[in-house]
Amino acid sequence: MSEALLKIGELAARAGVSARTVDYYTSLGLLAPARRTAGNYRLYQPTDVDRIHLVQRLEGHGVPLEEIAAALNTRQADVSEILDRIDTDLRALQAAAEAAPPDVHGLLAAIAHRVHSLITIALQIPPDLPML
Repeated sequence: MSEALLKIGELAARAGVSARTVDYYTSLGLLAPARRTAGNYRLYQPTDVDRIHLVQRLEGHGVPLEEIAAALNTRQADVSEILDRIDTDLRALQAAAEAAPPDVHGLLAAIAHRVHSLITIALQIPPDLPML
């Protein structure tokens, strides 16, 4: 049996954010109400809690909200193209690290760490995360 739909305040409480955050995410297209009540209240899926947490993790890694919205709203992502881009970028980063002077190695290590974190987050995205 599926869980009942959540009002904006209930979603906010479960996700640990303010109702204004839910409203803002909705205005950016990061969230979409499942339906509206007769009184025009927005109702959200319980899975939107996970979506909010995903958005927060990505934003915490410096990904702009507009880019997150675009990625989450793209229904047909070509995974092989994305993996090829990641591979190309990682090879370029490795080549830059090998050719860089020693004083730049710390910066490249920080970049490599960020890339690793973003890939880790991407791999944790549930395959059944509803797309808008």
